[in-house]
Amino acid sequence: MRCPECNHYGSRVLDSRPAHEGRAIRRRRECEECEQRFTTFEMIEEKPLIVVKKDGSREEFNHEKLLRGLIRACEKRPVSVESLEKLVHEIEKQLRDQNTSEVLSNEIGEYVMDRLMTIDEVAYVRFASVYRQFKDIHVFVTELDLLQRSRQENTDKASEEED
Repeated sequence: MRCPECNHYGSRVLDSRPAHEGRAIRRRRECEECEQRFTTFEMIEEKPLIVVKKDGSREEFNHEKLLRGLIRACEKRPVSVESLEKLVHEIEKQLRDQNTSEVLSNEIGEYVMDRLMTIDEVAYVRFASVYRQFKDIHVFVTELDLLQRSRQENTDKASEEED
């Protein structure tokens, strides 16, 4: 490993530990030449996951792009960035577990909406309004009705389980 300070190729590992939910190894290193300490990450190189967009174009799955959209939907809401990062990791894992190289963008959107509904209803409606491209107030009201029915079904199931 090349030292970022002096460009010397030799370094020794001082500490190693799992990172990114076990998907990487964080190593603390020290340069053998200048004794500068630096951190490196070792992770599995995963095969690309291609997202097929509504217009038929394709692009590589972008973890950060999905996270930015979720952060935007959760602005001024009591939702931590950590919980959103966890959500993105769960969705990406679910997509990769399908063992397919391509996934439809609307499939990702539905996964996000299913999970957001349980995290924060306002964020869910914000995300849905952009994702489903609400054209007028009637579509918005219809989505709110679906949300209300879903909430009621969950309440009914919970009360049945208590009995």
